[in-house]
Amino acid sequence: MMALAWSAAWASPAHSRLAERPNIVLIYADDLGYGDVGCYGARTIPTPAMDRLAREGTRFRNAYAGAATCTPSRYAMLTGEYAWRRRGTDILPGHAALIIEPGRITLASILREAGYRTAIVGKWHLGLGSGDLDWNGVIRPGPLDLGFEYAFLLPATGDRVPCVYVENDRVVGLDPADPIEVSYGRPLPGVLTGRDRPDLLRIRPSHGHDQTIVNGISRIGYMKGGTAALWRDEDMADEFVRRATAFVERAAPGPFFLFLSLHDPHVPRVPHPRWVGRTPHGPRGDAIAQADGTVGAMLNLLDRLNLTTQTLVIVTSDNGPVVNDGYVDDAMEKLGEHRPAGPLRGGKYSQFEGGSRTPWLVRWPGHVPAGAVSDAVIGQVDLLATFAALVRRPLAPTESPDGIPLLEALLGQSSTGRTEIVLQGTSGLAVRRGRWKFIPPAPGPARNPNTGIELGTSREPQLYDLEADPGETTNIAATHPDLVAQLSAALEAIRAAGAARPGASPAAPPEAAPGHPRLSAAANERSLR
Repeated sequence: MMALAWSAAWASPAHSRLAERPNIVLIYADDLGYGDVGCYGARTIPTPAMDRLAREGTRFRNAYAGAATCTPSRYAMLTGEYAWRRRGTDILPGHAALIIEPGRITLASILREAGYRTAIVGKWHLGLGSGDLDWNGVIRPGPLDLGFEYAFLLPATGDRVPCVYVENDRVVGLDPADPIEVSYGRPLPGVLTGRDRPDLLRIRPSHGHDQTIVNGISRIGYMKGGTAALWRDEDMADEFVRRATAFVERAAPGPFFLFLSLHDPHVPRVPHPRWVGRTPHGPRGDAIAQADGTVGAMLNLLDRLNLTTQTLVIVTSDNGPVVNDGYVDDAMEKLGEHRPAGPLRGGKYSQFEGGSRTPWLVRWPGHVPAGAVSDAVIGQVDLLATFAALVRRPLAPTESPDGIPLLEALLGQSSTGRTEIVLQGTSGLAVRRGRWKFIPPAPGPARNPNTGIELGTSREPQLYDLEADPGETTNIAATHPDLVAQLSAALEAIRAAGAARPGASPAAPPEAAPGHPRLSAAANERSLR
C-alpha cells in the first residue's frame, strides 16, 4: 500500500467527506487471542461478523494492546500514555479508586470537544471514586468525568465483586433497604463463599476465585447485599448490546463515539444458552462465538439505521489469550488443536508477542480499503492521537505523551506505522523496532504459576527477528550484540524521556490537568434524547 502525504490524503476524493467526521464504534474484546478469530487462522470457532469486517475493511497483523493485561491496556488507550509510567495501573481490585485523574484529556474527551456524543458500555476496570467508595450512593469520579456523556458499566471484571452494573453514577436496580457492602480484605459475616460451600457452585475455581458466591459462581472479594441489583452472567452480553443499541439510536445520525467494551471471553465464561455448544471448545470457544455475535449485532444495527458508510468500526482486544484463568471450565481439556495465540508465543501476562499483539480490524466503507491486510505497526496507545488527527484537534505537549497520530495507517492508506513500540508484560518491558524485538534480562519465573503461560522472563537478553521468526523460537542475542546494545539503549531512553511522541513531554500532574465539565446524570439523559 502506497503511503500518502497528509495533505494529499485529505484532498483526495476518497477522503473528501472526512470533514463530516465519522461515527466511531470501538469494540474491545477481553482476552481474545490473535489466533481466536477466523480471519486470523481459527478453524473451529465461527466468527462470521469479524470475518465480515476483514472482507469489508482492513486486517492488521502487527497491532498491539497497551499491555498484556487489561487495566494497563485500557489506561494506555484512553490516555495515550504507557501505563508503566504510572504507579497503581496494574490489574485493579473491584473497589479501586479511579486511576485516571478527572479532567485529563482522554480519547473520549477530545471527541466530545469535537461535538461527538460519547458513551462507554461494558467493562471498565479503571477504578471508580476516590477511595472508600459507597456503592449505595453517587459513584464518582468515573467515566462521566473523563469525557463520556453516558456510561453503563461492569465496574471491574466478571470474576470480581461487586457483581452489579453502574449506569452513569449509580448502581442499577439497587434496593435502598438492601445496601451493598464490599470488602477485599476481611470476610463479611453471613456471606457464602466457594471456599466454604463448594457444594453450591456450578463452576469450580481452579485457583483463587473462591470467595463470594453470586449466580452459582464464586468470585474474588467479598460482597454483601444488593440482591436485586446482581447481574446474571448469561445475560451480560445481551445487556451490553441492548444498552449500546439504545445509545446509538438516541445519538444517530451522529457524530457519536461508542466504546463497547466486552466481557467475553474473560472468565467466568458463562455464555447465553443460545451460544452453548456452538464450538467444540467448551465455554471459552462458545464465549468467543458470543463475542462475535455482539460484533454482528452492532454491524446489523448500523445497517438498519443506514449508518454503515458513515461509521468507522474498530474491533480489537485488551490483551492476548489465556485458557485456564481461574475456573475449571473444560477450556484446557477441549482446546484440541486450536491455538489461541495463533503462530505467536505466550499469551496474556507475557512479554512474548502473544501477550499484546492482538486482532485488529478496521472498516469504514469508502475510506478504508476492503479486503486489505496491513503490516503497519500500530498500538492502542496511539488511538487518542489518531482520533485527534481525525477531528483536526491539535495536541498539547503533555497530551498523549506516548501515542503517535497514525491516521493514514489506521485507514489503510499507509504501510508506515510506528518505528518502535514498548510492550508491557507482568514481568517487565520489551521493545520492538522494525523487525527486531528485544527483551531485557530479568529475574523471575519463566511461567505464570497459575496459568502456565510463558512470561518471557530470562536471565539472558533476548533478541528475535519477528519477520523471520514471528513465533520467537530462536534467541539471536548472542550473535547480534550490536542490536542488543542499540535496543537496550532505546528502551532506557524512552523510559527516561517520560514521553515517546516526538515533541511531547511527560503528562501533566493531576493538579495541572485542564478541566472538562462533568454532566450530571439528568443532564446526560437530556443530552441524549
